[in-house]
Amino acid sequence: MARTDRLFRLLHLMRTLPQPVTAARLAQETEVSERAIYRDIAALRAAGARIDGAAGYGYVLEEDPALPPQSFTRIEIEALLIGLAEAQNSGDSEIAEAAQLALAKVIATLPERQQREAAHAVHYVFRYDRREVISRDLALIRTACWEEETLRLSYRDEAGAETERVVLPLTILYAEKVLVLLAWCTLRQDWRSFRIDRIAAAERTGESFRPRRVSMLREYVAQMKARGRPV
Repeated sequence: MARTDRLFRLLHLMRTLPQPVTAARLAQETEVSERAIYRDIAALRAAGARIDGAAGYGYVLEEDPALPPQSFTRIEIEALLIGLAEAQNSGDSEIAEAAQLALAKVIATLPERQQREAAHAVHYVFRYDRREVISRDLALIRTACWEEETLRLSYRDEAGAETERVVLPLTILYAEKVLVLLAWCTLRQDWRSFRIDRIAAAERTGESFRPRRVSMLREYVAQMKARGRPV
């Protein structure tokens, strides 16, 4: 059983079995070790599920009255699963873990019937050629985009020549096979796309360009559309 399916199953078991449910009983029902159950309980808690109890005692799933049940159509559930599976397949380790936790949060708020529909979804994501993700600097670049802070890059071109650039990072683009940083290059005074796998080093400068990121992105999209080029 895949871990995501097992998380669905755990939520269902904690709703339906006599409480508190021991790790041994959960392990028996899901056919994994108790140690795996402890890890899954920790993941569900991190995702926002309110689970009381501890090892050796048992667990109780507490429904949060402040969280109204989500309502999705069956096709919307399939679309959510596809999107989050794509994130797990295509993102770096942080994004992949965040996608798994986000999925657990969504599933935890679904009515039981829709949880079953999610557990038996008909769409799955599989890639023979997985996009190569260089995660070394990706968290730093992502934070610089969030904080609207300039970056100093050491960048290698296709021939291997390395240059130093100071850029205003705008967005991380998931292209077909690579990740790309779209940024405003202060050297060229123009938009530039930097392949993440060619960034030899990146550091935050501490210099803010807030609140220009959103407006600059809109300007870039408008220019691409005016030129008839895909965004």
